[in-house]
Amino acid sequence: MNEKVYIHEFITITKQSRARYMQHMTANFSPIAQEERHQLCYGVWGIVGSTAWWPGVLNMWEEDGFAGLARSFRHELNHPSLQDPKLAEWWAAAADMRSGGVDRLLVPAPWTRTIEQLCADGVRGELYAHEQITVAPGQAAEFLERARDEAVPYYGRFGWQPVGAWRTALTDDSECFLLWAVPTYERWAEFEAAQLASPAAGWKAWLRSTARTFQRILLVDAPLSPMRTGRQPSRADRTEDWPE
Repeated sequence: MNEKVYIHEFITITKQSRARYMQHMTANFSPIAQEERHQLCYGVWGIVGSTAWWPGVLNMWEEDGFAGLARSFRHELNHPSLQDPKLAEWWAAAADMRSGGVDRLLVPAPWTRTIEQLCADGVRGELYAHEQITVAPGQAAEFLERARDEAVPYYGRFGWQPVGAWRTALTDDSECFLLWAVPTYERWAEFEAAQLASPAAGWKAWLRSTARTFQRILLVDAPLSPMRTGRQPSRADRTEDWPE
């Protein structure tokens, strides 16, 4: 049973700042968040621009349930500026690398592994497939259970491993996310070719009949993303003397 809560952040990057932003997020921010908020870095990925907008980054953070998220919110927002004063310089530097983003709070399916479990299990992909699905209101939890029973073995035929499955909180329980670790670009290409060639049956048929919207985009690990390194980012990863 996974009782964590996740923050999912689509970030729009400015100019040629993506590599610097990912380093700034992992090495300069995450060690502080781990210590002060018990907020773990679940992953930081560059979005493959040919499959979505560009340049973009996806950040995901793992919180100790809603109670832990409440403590994290208080830590950050209980100031006149609505920002943690300790991170004022971090925010100022980040502002030069990004122009905004869209966040969601996600509740995991019970079968979703935590980031510590994923690292212990050695889950890693040369790339990742990120799927965003909307279903009828109130049907998100049922969709994720069906994904465990049918999508996992279906994608597994191509060597894809399930990373996580979530439904969006604070909404009408109609949005889901699935994340897959894809072993190689060739196995991704094989999967996509099979999707076009095969008749709509099994999981694919059910997905088409159930989903109101569906989008799959591709992601690539940042250098310090935990599934790439097998650990959380640390201060030792910093490439500059960052003030705290």
